[in-house]
Amino acid sequence: MINATRKWILLKLSSFLMVPFMIWFLIKFVSIYDGDYQSVVSVFSNQFMAIIFSIFITITFFHSALSISEVFEDYVKNDKIKNVANRLLYASAVVIPLITIILISRL
Repeated sequence: MINATRKWILLKLSSFLMVPFMIWFLIKFVSIYDGDYQSVVSVFSNQFMAIIFSIFITITFFHSALSISEVFEDYVKNDKIKNVANRLLYASAVVIPLITIILISRL
């Protein structure tokens, strides 16, 4: 399969998967919006909620990394700069959700 086709399929799949997680996140956000610190911590202390939020964060960063890498492919002409930008992007798409998941698991 061509690399561009694979990226397109993964982009569509990740956007399809993000829809139910985004709906869940918006409902949870509205429910804890006026809550105090303890109510927010109690939501994310629940193991099921922490797992769902971790999946949501991972899919979201994966989707954004694919989207931004397409911008690099289209608008950055220098191959060295493009490769460095893509590597830093993919590294941050792994590191940032990992740090978020570790911090949520410590609640």
